[in-house]
Amino acid sequence: MTPRVSIVIPVFNEGDLVVPLLERILDRVKMPCEVLAVYDHVEDTTRPHLERLAIDDPRLIPTLNDSRPGPAYALRFGVEQASAPVVVITMADGSDDPDQIEDLVKLVERGVVVAAASRYMKGGQQVGGPFIKGRMSRLAGLTLCWFGRVGTHDATNSFKAYQRDFLRRVGIDSTAGFEMGLEMVAKARRYRLPVAELPTIWLDRGGGQSNFRILEWVRHYLKWYRFAFGPQLHPSAELEAPPEGAT
Repeated sequence: MTPRVSIVIPVFNEGDLVVPLLERILDRVKMPCEVLAVYDHVEDTTRPHLERLAIDDPRLIPTLNDSRPGPAYALRFGVEQASAPVVVITMADGSDDPDQIEDLVKLVERGVVVAAASRYMKGGQQVGGPFIKGRMSRLAGLTLCWFGRVGTHDATNSFKAYQRDFLRRVGIDSTAGFEMGLEMVAKARRYRLPVAELPTIWLDRGGGQSNFRILEWVRHYLKWYRFAFGPQLHPSAELEAPPEGAT
């Protein structure tokens, strides 16, 4: 059966901590799906756990990233391998709510190119996490929403669903960290394509160590933040024109 959604999860030495996350996703997502857990090296401590789980549930596809290493390239590789018309990105730390995956998918199926899980809209919440990172993320998200009119209060959250054809037509240019979520919101804004959001409650990871490198990646995030405020880009022949009345 052709999957309705491809769920892409970049993993890096998660060990057995990845098991309960994947079990929750596979239990909660009832629509036909594939789960691409992308790792960079065969020595990754996550790999044996992925392979054991995949024996019992063929929806899980352990995926070796054969491009450059790093989270940005793992995400790009996962999107390239996705076979479903909708792609959901979620993190391996268990902070995202798998119960919301299907709702995000349905928003994309209704016509938006990006559906964001938003911590900063009414009904959303962020529980825990580094203070400075959280404040910077909130400031970026709210100013982009209020002044950039990007369609979501939480452009920086990685937990999003995308129209696969949109990703492939505009291309993924991110090279560092988890900037893809912000890049795609900025590109949708510049092309005047629709973005939607729903509130989410983000919970800080329960174990392990975060791979987020704020000082290393901040300039990449700033690039896409500035990009979102640019003038409208006109779609090429391959890029679907925005629907009538889209903002």
